[in-house]
Amino acid sequence: FFFGSWYGCGSSTMSAARFPCLPSRMTLQQFKTRLRGASKGHSLLKKKADALVMRFRKILRELKEVKEEMLDDMKQASFTLAQAKYVAGDISMSVVESVKNAAVKAKIRFDNVAGIKLPVFRLMEFSTEDMAGIGKGGEQIRQAREAFQRVLEKMVKIASLQTSFVTLDEAIKVTNRRVNALEKVVIPKIENTISYILSELDELEREEFFRLKKVQGVKKRLLELEYQRLKALQKAQGGAPAAPSRPAPKAAPAGDLLDFLSTPDNDIVS
Repeated sequence: FFFGSWYGCGSSTMSAARFPCLPSRMTLQQFKTRLRGASKGHSLLKKKADALVMRFRKILRELKEVKEEMLDDMKQASFTLAQAKYVAGDISMSVVESVKNAAVKAKIRFDNVAGIKLPVFRLMEFSTEDMAGIGKGGEQIRQAREAFQRVLEKMVKIASLQTSFVTLDEAIKVTNRRVNALEKVVIPKIENTISYILSELDELEREEFFRLKKVQGVKKRLLELEYQRLKALQKAQGGAPAAPSRPAPKAAPAGDLLDFLSTPDNDIVS
Protein backbone atom coordinates (compact mmCIF):
# COMPACT_ATOMS: atom_id res chain seq x y z
CA PHE A 1 0.00 0.00 0.00
CA PHE A 2 2.72 2.47 0.95
CA PHE A 3 5.18 1.64 -1.82
CA GLY A 4 2.68 1.24 -4.67
CA SER A 5 1.61 3.78 -7.20
CA TRP A 6 -0.98 6.42 -6.28
CA TYR A 7 -3.53 8.30 -8.29
CA GLY A 8 -1.71 11.00 -10.24
CA CYS A 9 1.71 9.68 -9.17
CA GLY A 10 4.19 7.28 -10.66
CA SER A 11 6.20 4.55 -8.94
CA SER A 12 8.54 5.81 -6.24
CA THR A 13 12.19 5.07 -5.76
CA MET A 14 13.97 4.78 -2.44
CA SER A 15 16.67 7.24 -3.48
CA ALA A 16 14.18 10.04 -4.23
CA ALA A 17 13.41 12.59 -1.54
CA ARG A 18 9.72 12.60 -2.45
CA PHE A 19 7.16 10.75 -4.49
CA PRO A 20 6.83 11.98 -8.09
CA CYS A 21 3.36 13.43 -8.52
CA LEU A 22 1.28 16.10 -10.21
CA PRO A 23 0.72 19.00 -7.77
CA SER A 24 -2.99 19.57 -7.37
CA ARG A 25 -5.59 19.91 -4.62
CA MET A 26 -6.79 16.35 -5.12
CA THR A 27 -3.25 14.94 -4.93
CA LEU A 28 -2.61 16.99 -1.79
CA GLN A 29 -5.70 15.55 -0.12
CA GLN A 30 -4.70 12.03 -1.12
CA PHE A 31 -1.22 12.39 0.31
CA LYS A 32 -2.60 13.84 3.54
CA THR A 33 -4.85 10.78 3.85
CA ARG A 34 -1.86 8.61 3.04
CA LEU A 35 0.20 10.33 5.75
CA ARG A 36 -2.51 9.74 8.36
CA GLY A 37 -2.64 6.06 7.40
CA ALA A 38 1.14 5.72 7.57
CA SER A 39 1.27 7.42 10.98
CA LYS A 40 -1.51 5.19 12.32
CA GLY A 41 0.21 2.10 10.94
CA HIS A 42 3.52 3.17 12.50
CA SER A 43 1.84 3.64 15.89
CA LEU A 44 0.15 0.22 15.74
CA LEU A 45 3.33 -1.54 14.61
CA LYS A 46 5.27 0.16 17.40
CA LYS A 47 2.78 -1.12 19.98
CA LYS A 48 2.93 -4.58 18.42
CA ALA A 49 6.72 -4.58 18.61
CA ASP A 50 6.60 -3.57 22.30
CA ALA A 51 4.13 -6.38 23.09
CA LEU A 52 6.27 -8.93 21.25
CA VAL A 53 9.43 -7.81 23.04
CA MET A 54 7.68 -8.05 26.40
CA ARG A 55 6.52 -11.61 25.70
CA PHE A 56 9.95 -12.45 24.25
CA ARG A 57 11.70 -11.47 27.48
CA LYS A 58 9.20 -13.42 29.56
CA ILE A 59 9.76 -16.56 27.49
CA LEU A 60 13.51 -16.06 27.72
CA ARG A 61 13.37 -15.98 31.52
CA GLU A 62 11.15 -19.07 31.65
CA LEU A 63 13.40 -20.91 29.20
CA LYS A 64 16.47 -20.17 31.31
CA GLU A 65 14.74 -21.39 34.50
CA VAL A 66 13.42 -24.59 32.89
CA LYS A 67 16.81 -25.46 31.42
CA GLU A 68 18.44 -25.04 34.82
CA GLU A 69 15.78 -27.29 36.36
CA MET A 70 16.34 -29.75 33.53
CA LEU A 71 19.96 -30.20 34.53
CA ASP A 72 19.00 -31.14 38.10
CA ASP A 73 16.27 -33.52 36.89
CA MET A 74 18.66 -35.20 34.47
CA LYS A 75 21.18 -35.75 37.25
CA GLN A 76 18.48 -37.23 39.50
CA ALA A 77 17.10 -39.45 36.70
CA SER A 78 20.55 -40.77 35.83
CA PHE A 79 21.22 -41.54 39.49
CA THR A 80 17.91 -43.42 39.92
CA LEU A 81 18.57 -45.39 36.71
CA ALA A 82 21.96 -46.41 38.02
CA GLN A 83 20.31 -47.55 41.26
CA ALA A 84 17.74 -49.60 39.35
CA LYS A 85 20.41 -51.28 37.25
CA TYR A 86 22.46 -52.02 40.31
CA VAL A 87 19.55 -53.71 42.10
CA ALA A 88 17.61 -55.31 39.20
CA GLY A 89 20.41 -55.77 36.70
CA ASP A 90 19.88 -55.17 32.97
CA ILE A 91 16.24 -54.08 32.50
CA SER A 92 16.45 -53.05 28.82
CA MET A 93 14.83 -56.26 27.54
CA SER A 94 11.96 -55.98 30.01
CA VAL A 95 11.33 -52.39 28.97
CA VAL A 96 11.28 -53.28 25.26
CA GLU A 97 8.91 -56.20 25.81
CA SER A 98 6.49 -54.12 27.86
CA VAL A 99 6.09 -51.42 25.18
CA LYS A 100 3.06 -52.06 22.95
CA ASN A 101 1.55 -48.63 22.25
CA ALA A 102 2.78 -45.07 22.65
CA ALA A 103 2.83 -44.41 26.38
CA VAL A 104 3.21 -40.65 26.05
CA LYS A 105 1.22 -38.35 23.74
CA ALA A 106 1.37 -34.60 23.30
CA LYS A 107 -1.13 -32.01 22.14
CA ILE A 108 -0.44 -28.69 20.48
CA ARG A 109 -2.32 -25.43 20.77
CA PHE A 110 -1.56 -21.88 19.70
CA ASP A 111 -1.36 -18.69 21.73
CA ASN A 112 -2.08 -15.45 19.89
CA VAL A 113 0.29 -12.63 20.82
CA ALA A 114 -0.34 -9.44 18.81
CA GLY A 115 -1.36 -11.46 15.78
CA ILE A 116 1.54 -13.93 16.07
CA LYS A 117 0.61 -17.57 16.71
CA LEU A 118 2.94 -19.26 19.18
CA PRO A 119 2.83 -23.08 19.39
CA VAL A 120 2.44 -24.55 22.87
CA PHE A 121 2.99 -28.28 23.47
CA ARG A 122 1.26 -30.07 26.34
CA LEU A 123 1.73 -33.65 27.49
CA MET A 124 -1.28 -35.87 27.98
CA GLU A 125 -1.53 -38.25 30.94
CA PHE A 126 0.95 -41.11 31.03
CA SER A 127 -0.61 -44.52 30.33
CA THR A 128 2.19 -46.90 31.29
CA GLU A 129 1.77 -50.28 32.89
CA ASP A 130 3.67 -51.24 35.96
CA MET A 131 6.09 -53.93 34.77
CA ALA A 132 7.82 -54.54 38.06
CA GLY A 133 6.67 -55.72 41.44
CA ILE A 134 8.04 -54.95 44.84
CA GLY A 135 10.86 -57.45 44.73
CA LYS A 136 13.98 -57.54 42.56
CA GLY A 137 14.37 -53.78 42.41
CA GLY A 138 10.78 -52.94 41.52
CA GLU A 139 10.74 -49.84 43.72
CA GLN A 140 13.97 -48.51 42.18
CA ILE A 141 12.61 -49.09 38.67
CA ARG A 142 9.43 -47.20 39.56
CA GLN A 143 11.46 -44.28 40.90
CA ALA A 144 13.59 -44.22 37.76
CA ARG A 145 10.48 -44.21 35.59
CA GLU A 146 8.97 -41.29 37.52
CA ALA A 147 12.25 -39.37 37.35
CA PHE A 148 12.43 -39.79 33.57
CA GLN A 149 8.78 -38.77 33.27
CA ARG A 150 9.63 -35.48 34.96
CA VAL A 151 12.56 -35.10 32.58
CA LEU A 152 10.26 -35.72 29.61
CA GLU A 153 7.83 -33.08 30.85
CA LYS A 154 10.67 -30.59 31.10
CA MET A 155 11.86 -31.49 27.59
CA VAL A 156 8.41 -30.88 26.11
CA LYS A 157 8.18 -27.56 27.93
CA ILE A 158 11.63 -26.55 26.68
CA ALA A 159 10.60 -27.50 23.12
CA SER A 160 7.49 -25.34 23.45
CA LEU A 161 9.39 -22.36 24.84
CA GLN A 162 12.23 -22.72 22.33
CA THR A 163 9.80 -22.81 19.40
CA SER A 164 7.98 -19.74 20.71
CA PHE A 165 11.35 -18.05 21.27
CA VAL A 166 12.44 -18.55 17.65
CA THR A 167 9.03 -17.55 16.28
CA LEU A 168 8.95 -14.35 18.34
CA ASP A 169 12.53 -13.49 17.39
CA GLU A 170 11.69 -13.63 13.68
CA ALA A 171 8.42 -11.71 14.18
CA ILE A 172 10.22 -8.95 16.11
CA LYS A 173 12.79 -8.57 13.34
CA VAL A 174 10.09 -8.27 10.67
CA THR A 175 8.05 -5.80 12.74
CA ASN A 176 11.09 -3.64 13.51
CA ARG A 177 11.99 -3.54 9.81
CA ARG A 178 8.49 -2.33 9.00
CA VAL A 179 8.58 0.28 11.76
CA ASN A 180 11.94 1.59 10.57
CA ALA A 181 10.76 1.66 6.94
CA LEU A 182 7.73 3.74 7.89
CA GLU A 183 9.65 6.01 10.24
CA LYS A 184 12.78 6.58 8.16
CA VAL A 185 11.55 6.30 4.57
CA VAL A 186 7.82 6.37 3.91
CA ILE A 187 6.62 9.09 6.31
CA PRO A 188 9.50 11.53 5.49
CA LYS A 189 8.91 11.05 1.75
CA ILE A 190 5.20 11.70 2.13
CA GLU A 191 5.90 14.81 4.21
CA ASN A 192 8.39 16.05 1.60
CA THR A 193 5.82 15.40 -1.13
CA ILE A 194 3.17 17.38 0.74
CA SER A 195 5.61 20.25 1.23
CA TYR A 196 6.44 20.17 -2.48
CA ILE A 197 2.75 20.21 -3.48
CA LEU A 198 2.03 23.11 -1.10
CA SER A 199 4.94 25.12 -2.47
CA GLU A 200 3.82 24.47 -6.06
CA LEU A 201 0.23 25.44 -5.27
CA ASP A 202 1.42 28.65 -3.58
CA GLU A 203 3.48 29.44 -6.65
CA LEU A 204 0.48 28.85 -8.89
CA GLU A 205 -1.62 31.15 -6.71
CA ARG A 206 1.02 33.88 -6.95
CA GLU A 207 1.19 33.46 -10.70
CA GLU A 208 -2.62 33.67 -10.97
CA PHE A 209 -2.71 36.76 -8.78
CA PHE A 210 0.00 38.41 -10.89
CA ARG A 211 -1.84 37.47 -14.09
CA LEU A 212 -5.08 38.99 -12.83
CA LYS A 213 -3.28 42.18 -11.88
CA LYS A 214 -1.70 42.37 -15.32
CA VAL A 215 -5.08 41.78 -17.01
CA GLN A 216 -6.63 44.51 -14.90
CA GLY A 217 -3.78 46.86 -15.76
CA VAL A 218 -4.14 46.12 -19.46
CA LYS A 219 -7.87 46.80 -19.31
CA LYS A 220 -7.27 50.13 -17.56
CA ARG A 221 -4.68 51.15 -20.12
CA LEU A 222 -6.98 50.15 -22.98
CA LEU A 223 -9.79 52.16 -21.38
CA GLU A 224 -7.49 55.17 -21.10
CA LEU A 225 -6.42 54.74 -24.70
CA GLU A 226 -10.05 54.54 -25.85
CA TYR A 227 -10.89 57.64 -23.81
CA GLN A 228 -8.01 59.58 -25.35
CA ARG A 229 -9.13 58.54 -28.84
CA LEU A 230 -12.73 59.63 -28.21
CA LYS A 231 -11.49 62.88 -26.70
CA ALA A 232 -9.42 63.61 -29.75
CA LEU A 233 -12.35 62.72 -32.02
CA GLN A 234 -14.78 64.97 -30.12
CA LYS A 235 -12.25 67.78 -30.11
CA ALA A 236 -11.89 67.47 -33.86
CA GLN A 237 -15.68 67.61 -34.23
CA GLY A 238 -15.98 70.52 -31.79
CA GLY A 239 -17.99 68.69 -29.10
CA ALA A 240 -17.32 67.68 -25.50
CA PRO A 241 -15.78 64.24 -25.02
CA ALA A 242 -17.92 61.57 -23.33
CA ALA A 243 -16.41 58.95 -21.05
CA PRO A 244 -16.79 55.44 -22.44
CA SER A 245 -19.07 53.18 -20.44
CA ARG A 246 -16.97 50.05 -20.92
CA PRO A 247 -13.60 49.37 -22.49
CA ALA A 248 -13.85 47.94 -25.98
CA PRO A 249 -10.44 46.71 -27.04
CA LYS A 250 -11.62 45.66 -30.50
CA ALA A 251 -12.97 49.12 -31.18
CA ALA A 252 -9.49 50.63 -30.96
CA PRO A 253 -7.74 51.21 -34.28
CA ALA A 254 -5.16 48.69 -35.30
CA GLY A 255 -2.40 51.25 -35.23
CA ASP A 256 -3.21 52.41 -31.70
CA LEU A 257 -3.44 48.84 -30.43
CA LEU A 258 -0.10 47.90 -31.98
CA ASP A 259 1.44 51.02 -30.49
CA PHE A 260 -0.01 50.09 -27.11
CA LEU A 261 1.28 46.54 -27.24
CA SER A 262 4.71 47.71 -28.31
CA THR A 263 5.10 49.96 -25.27
CA PRO A 264 7.63 48.61 -22.73
CA ASP A 265 6.28 46.89 -19.60
CA ASN A 266 8.07 47.79 -16.35
CA ASP A 267 7.01 44.45 -14.74
CA ILE A 268 8.85 42.39 -17.37
CA VAL A 269 12.61 42.00 -16.88
CA SER A 270 14.42 41.43 -20.14
